[in-house]
Amino acid sequence: MRPSRTFKNIPLPCAIPQDDSVILDTVRRFSAAHKAKVYMVGGYLRDILLKRQKINPDMDFALQKGSIHFARALCRRMKCGFVLLDKERGIVRLVKKFKGKIYTLDFADFRGRTLEEDLRLRDFTVNALALELGGLKRARAPESGIIDPHGGLDDLRRGVLKIADKTVFDDDPLRILRGFSLSAIFGFVIDKDALKYLKLARDKLGAVSPERVRDELFKILDTPHSASYLEEMDKLRVLSAALPEIEVMRGVKQGPYHHLDVWRHSLETVRQLEEALKRFAGNSVVQAYLNEEICDGRKRRALLKLGALLHDIGKPASKRREKGRTKFHGHERAGMLITRAISGRLKLSNEEINSLRKMVFWHLRPGYLADNEEITPRAKFRYFRDTGREGVSVLLLSIGDQRATRGPLTSESERRHHEKVVFGLISEYLRRKKEKPLRRLINGDDLIKKFHLASSPFIGEILKDIEELQAIGKVRTKKQALAAARDIVLKASRRP
Repeated sequence: MRPSRTFKNIPLPCAIPQDDSVILDTVRRFSAAHKAKVYMVGGYLRDILLKRQKINPDMDFALQKGSIHFARALCRRMKCGFVLLDKERGIVRLVKKFKGKIYTLDFADFRGRTLEEDLRLRDFTVNALALELGGLKRARAPESGIIDPHGGLDDLRRGVLKIADKTVFDDDPLRILRGFSLSAIFGFVIDKDALKYLKLARDKLGAVSPERVRDELFKILDTPHSASYLEEMDKLRVLSAALPEIEVMRGVKQGPYHHLDVWRHSLETVRQLEEALKRFAGNSVVQAYLNEEICDGRKRRALLKLGALLHDIGKPASKRREKGRTKFHGHERAGMLITRAISGRLKLSNEEINSLRKMVFWHLRPGYLADNEEITPRAKFRYFRDTGREGVSVLLLSIGDQRATRGPLTSESERRHHEKVVFGLISEYLRRKKEKPLRRLINGDDLIKKFHLASSPFIGEILKDIEELQAIGKVRTKKQALAAARDIVLKASRRP
C-alpha cells in the first residue's frame, strides 16, 4: 500500500464553504430556537479539516435523543425530503437541493449515553470528531473548538486509521471495507490494532447488504492506485469475503503464455490497467469518458477496473486439457454469465450490468484484431459497433490483460504490435468523437416502399448492412444505398 499522507498545521477552527454554511446556519438557528444540542460529527468534519469538498455534501449530526422528532420539524422548516432510516436507533435523513447541489443531512440519537461514548463507537478516530452547532456564532468560521476525546486530530495529522473500541467491526462489518476505502482515498495507513480486529471480523462481511459492499468497493476502484489496496485486501482475505465468487480463480494454472494463475493474473491486470491509464492523464476526451457517472455517482473508471478484475472469471469452468495443452475455450461467454450474476447480487444498474457484460465478453476481441498485419475499415467498424460505448473500455482492459501476461511463449515484438493496434483503435475513437455522426441515407419506410417489403427484423438487418457500407466509404448517396439494399434483398430471395 502507498505510504501515508502527512497532515501538518491543520487550522482549527477551519473555514466551511459558503454554500454549506447556509445549510449549517439553518440547522444551527433551528437547534437554538428549540433549545436542542446538535453536534456535527463524522466524515464531513474530517473532510473540512482536510480541505476536501464533495460535489454533493453529506453531513452527519448527533443528538442525545429525539432525532426523529427534531429532524421532522426541521424538514418542514427547510422544505426538503424526509427518509426514516432506522426508527429503533433514531436515524433519519433529510435531502435538500440548494444552489445546484444535493445536500444529505443525517440525524441520529447517541449510540451511547454520552457524546464521548457515541464517538468511541464510531468506526475510526479520524471520524470520531464533533462540533456543537449551538455554540457557533456563524457556521462560516466556527469559533468553537473541535471535540476530540479519542485523539482523532492527531491521527488525522499523521494519516493513521485507528479505532477507539475493539467492537467497531463487530457492530458493523462494513467498516472493514470503509477502512480500505478511506485508506485508498486519503492515503491513510490502517493501524496494527485496527488490522488485528479487522481480520477477526472479516467473515461477518457476508452478512452486510450487497449494496453497501458495492459502494465501498467502487470508492476503492475509483482511486488511481486501487490495485495496491485490492492486493492488501486479498492478503487479509477481505476481498474474498466481499466478493466470494473470485475464489474459483485462485490457484487455477494457465498455459505457457501466462506466468501467473488466473487470480493473480486478474489482480495484475488491474495494476497494469492503471499504468496504462497514465498515458491518457492529460487527454480530456478519455478522462471525460472514464469519469462519466453511470449510476448513483459510480463512474466508468471504477466499472472498468471491476471488469478487469473479473475478465477471466469464466476460465475455471471452461478449463480443458486437449492434446497435452490447457485450453479455456468459451471462457469469455462463461465469464459474462458469472459477471452478470455478480452484478445482479451487487444491485448494479442495468446499464452497469450491460457494460460489464460487454467488457468480459469482448475482452479477447482486440487481441484477435492484433493478429492481423493490417486492420480493415470494416473490421474497425464492426468492433466499435459490437462493443458500443464500451469500445474504449475493452481496449484499455486488453492493454492491461496483455501486459499482465508474461509466460515463456510471449514475445516483446507481439506485445508491441498488440499495443500499437490497441492504441491505434483508441486514436480512431478519439478522431471519430470530433467528427459529426454520419447521417442515415435511407430508413425503413424507404425499403418498404421501394421493395414492397413487410415490416420485419429483415428491415433492421438491411439498414445495419447499409450503415456498415456507409461507414467504410462504399456507399455515399441515397441512390447508392438503395442499390446496395437491392442487392441484399435479391441475395436473400435466392436463399433456400
